[in-house]
Amino acid sequence: MSADQSSVLAALGLDRAAEQLYFRLAPISGHTTAGVAQLVQADPTVLLRDLRPLLERGLVTLQDDRVVVPPLAEAVSRLVLHEARTAATSAARLAEISSAVPHLVASATRPGSQLVSEVQPLDGELTSGGNPLELLQLMVRTSRGDMLWLRPDAWAMPRESAVSELIAEAIGTGRRSRAIYPVRALTEAPEALRTRAALGEEVRVVSELRTRMFVFGDAHAVLPEPLGFTDEPRVHVRQRSIVAALTMWFESMWAAAAPVPELESRGDVSPGSRQFLLEQLMAGATDEVIARKLGIGLRTVRRRVASLMTELGVDTRFQAGAEAVRRGWI
Repeated sequence: MSADQSSVLAALGLDRAAEQLYFRLAPISGHTTAGVAQLVQADPTVLLRDLRPLLERGLVTLQDDRVVVPPLAEAVSRLVLHEARTAATSAARLAEISSAVPHLVASATRPGSQLVSEVQPLDGELTSGGNPLELLQLMVRTSRGDMLWLRPDAWAMPRESAVSELIAEAIGTGRRSRAIYPVRALTEAPEALRTRAALGEEVRVVSELRTRMFVFGDAHAVLPEPLGFTDEPRVHVRQRSIVAALTMWFESMWAAAAPVPELESRGDVSPGSRQFLLEQLMAGATDEVIARKLGIGLRTVRRRVASLMTELGVDTRFQAGAEAVRRGWI
């Protein structure tokens, strides 16, 4: 008996009886089960029972009722490979399970009822179904303030023309609409961008957009669940702090996005930018500050201010603000 081989078998978890059986079988590898039982002077049923730990480790195999003992190095190699694959599978499964832990912890991190004076549900819901266009119309008409859009692929939607009509209606009342597109839209859907810009929407582009989103004033924010390019299920949030946070996120993206000069209005001041200009003029902002905020050239700002004052029939910025208030523009 080799001391080295005995050490290997012991390391594999075999007891003394299994070790002895292994070394008795090695010289007679290839005999039938009945023949092996006769040679080792054991009952065939008892032999098969005693073989179990050797069979489990691949140290002995049964091939067509023959007991085969492969070389120890080969058997151990196969055993190591098997265990490695098992470990890899277990690691992958554990990684999947671990991803659920933060959700379990998050769901458990609620203040105890004795620690809070009042608990109310957040204002919003996760929904599917319904008529998306009707829902959009309702949100536009029950909100005030800027309309903010992340539009990674919206130009491909069949209801795009109806949405554009809705936006035109809102901009016509003096609301401001701003949309961020992926830069590929400039080549894939230039007409869709020109259409929205012609309505008075301000357009900027970024290298990539990973989700749709729109925010209306401080009243509504809608995102797909999970984030991406699907219509439903959708998360509709009315909780003001969350809407404000999403607005801040949009503003940070807007600041980093690139204007598209060829989409800038070349004619009269659009209703959306008109309101913004009036607000800036009444706040005492200089043309340079307005140009920076809009991301356009100084000459364009001066041309728009001049056009606006002509439309109002006034000579000074102060008069422009007063006349706009009288007309109910702001």
